Amino acid sequence: MRLKLHWQILIALALAVLAGRLSGTEGSVLGVQLYPVYAFVGTLFLNALKMIIVPLVISSIISGIAGMGGPEGLGRLGAKTLSFYLVSSLLAILTGLLLVNLLAPGIVNGEPARDILGLDAQSVEEVAETVQGRTASDLTDVFISMVPPNIVFAAAEGQMLGIIFFSLMFGYFMTRIDRESGGLLARFWLGVNDVMMAMTMLIMKFAPLGVFGLVAKTVAGIDAAQLNQLVISLGTFTLSVLLALAIHVFVTLPLLLVVVAKVNPLAHFNAMMPALLTAFSTASSSATLPLTMECVRDNAKVSNRTASFVLPLGATVNMDGTALYECVAAIFIAQAYGLELSFVTQFTVVLVALLTSIGVAGIPAASLVAITIILTTIGLPVEAIGLILAVDRILDMFRTSVNVFSDSCGAVLIAKTEGEQDVLKAA
Repeated sequence: MRLKLHWQILIALALAVLAGRLSGTEGSVLGVQLYPVYAFVGTLFLNALKMIIVPLVISSIISGIAGMGGPEGLGRLGAKTLSFYLVSSLLAILTGLLLVNLLAPGIVNGEPARDILGLDAQSVEEVAETVQGRTASDLTDVFISMVPPNIVFAAAEGQMLGIIFFSLMFGYFMTRIDRESGGLLARFWLGVNDVMMAMTMLIMKFAPLGVFGLVAKTVAGIDAAQLNQLVISLGTFTLSVLLALAIHVFVTLPLLLVVVAKVNPLAHFNAMMPALLTAFSTASSSATLPLTMECVRDNAKVSNRTASFVLPLGATVNMDGTALYECVAAIFIAQAYGLELSFVTQFTVVLVALLTSIGVAGIPAASLVAITIILTTIGLPVEAIGLILAVDRILDMFRTSVNVFSDSCGAVLIAKTEGEQDVLKAA
């Protein structure tokens, strides 16, 4: 039997650490130096991720809005759904931002972890020049970049804020034109999204090789003492993410259920347990969607009208756990570089994490694509994503469960505000 992706990645991690320790930066096999091979494989994987970013985000957002069912879908129910998703995602991001600043996983023994993590000194200086020195007056640039004068140029330059804003506008007005033309466009973008999802899945099949190259390159460049500190740094990063996710799923979302929906959060946890376990094991909110809908309808007693509208849209645009993780990862990498991020830069991280969570595919490890967007936006090198690959898979399983639970909370909350009386009574 073929091993599942997470087992392949775990094996690749173990082999990468072993290979990196044995070869170092000078090791070779049959005259071929291994360190450049590690770099080649890792770079190829990162380039593949960057290649799919623009079409994946555009098609995901547009097809997600098209799935709302035309202009009538953007009425009261649509406004409630999008409002909940924006608020819950923002609360998740702010929770992650608070935890990562408190725990500072990128700081080890009072010093930035750049040397421990094998970051190049010249790269550190270049990043500092790019990121630091921003003031509150630069805040306007964030909003100006959301409306690019040339969308093609913005796509070529990876200006994702502008691309996301354009996609949202395009998707909205696509539902406002006549039914025949709008339907044709909707089918086109749905087809593009299906193709991009398939390409993303293909690239993720090569994730073990990419992980091997990136991690082996990192391990090869550090000594044994640094390796121990690396484990401490990544452990603190993992703890930051898990604590933030726990606060969101056990405090924030239950409070919303109690205060707004006036239902018992424990009953909802019980109703959604099959879907949550499936989400944890598959790390895919899209693959879990049929079971999520079944649990919400049959266990939580939400009407089919509400569930069939809220949940498919949530599987596309509501990624609380993913948005939280993106924020923590970006700040962790910045800390590792020794950067003191200004309010403007951290605001940019929050904004981009919120917007990119809309366009992240609901498949395993797709958040890696979104993290590359955030790193590019705030001036951090995409290669730094290799720092978190060692723990990405296990965190992917947790954040996907949070994504699914948030979707289900949205369905319950909206059902109650729509006057449905039987929600969770028999759960």
